[in-house]
Formats: sequence, structure tokens, C-alpha cells
Amino acid sequence: MTTHTGSIGLDDLVGEREIVSPADMERLGRDMGERLRAGDMVVLTGPLGAGKTTLTRGIAQGLGVRGPIQSPTFVIARTHPSLVGGAPLVHVDAYRLGSSAELEDLDIDLDGSVVVVEWGREVVARVADTWWEVELDREWHGRGVDTACGTYSRATEALDADSPRLVRITRHAR
Repeated sequence: MTTHTGSIGLDDLVGEREIVSPADMERLGRDMGERLRAGDMVVLTGPLGAGKTTLTRGIAQGLGVRGPIQSPTFVIARTHPSLVGGAPLVHVDAYRLGSSAELEDLDIDLDGSVVVVEWGREVVARVADTWWEVELDREWHGRGVDTACGTYSRATEALDADSPRLVRITRHAR
């Protein structure tokens, strides 16, 4: 169980901000990655196409890890080793995990890695004492495509690609 408290991590980024483009989302991620250290956990929540993987791509750049960064939906977790002697990035998609026990079963080095968990709101509290949650909302501005009751497709993603996002970063502790 991680109890990392050595750095301030994302504490100075806590709050809300509007992100107007994928490039800005990646820039925010890069800024986050430069602040994260081994033992830090970040949980990403938001609808499909909100920018979770784009943000993670930026985090990877800030950490200086090997890419490419792709959604780990089918493999559940991908480890990206550092190219600069820092902590590896473990990118997890918890969508198909039924419990925190299943996250524990992945045998991730939580203390030695920076862990980014997409769809992990319900499963991280048992494996981490502290974490940052990043909520991405692509529908808040009224321009988003609502897929909650419809079918998600590349066409709906393309329609919404330039829609601003509201990003909310909060710190959680058990």
C-alpha cells in the first residue's frame, strides 16, 4: 500500500481550469508529469472522449517515459519505463475491474511507479492512502456530444474534438 508523502505532487494544481484544445490538455499533462514522483497515484474520470488518454500522453512526456501512450483498455495495464532514470509510468484502465482486489491482483509496484488509473474512482481507496483525482468534463460548455444514452463512435468523437473541457483536480486521502 502506497503512503508516499515526499513531494507536493499536484497540490499546487488543485482546482478547476478550462482546457480549450487537445494540445492544451497534453500541456497540462506534461506539467503534471514534471511534478509527479514514484508513489504518486492519479485517477482520471470522465466520459469517453473527454481527454483521459491525451492527458496521460502529456504526463508521460513530463515523466520522460517510453511511449507510445495508448489506452490500455484491452490489456488493462501498461508499464512505460523511464528514459531519464525516473519512475516508470503504469497506465491502468480500471473500467473492466470489478473491485480494488482486482487492481491489487495486477501486482503493480505502487511505491516505485507513477500510476495513472482511468475509470478508477471506485477501486483506488483500498490500494492508496492518498491520490489525486482529475475529472474531465467535455459536456459542461454546451457543445459536447452526449453519449451517455447513445452510441459512442469515432464520428461523435470527431464532432466534439474541439469542444472545451473543464478539468477539476482534487486531492483525496483515506
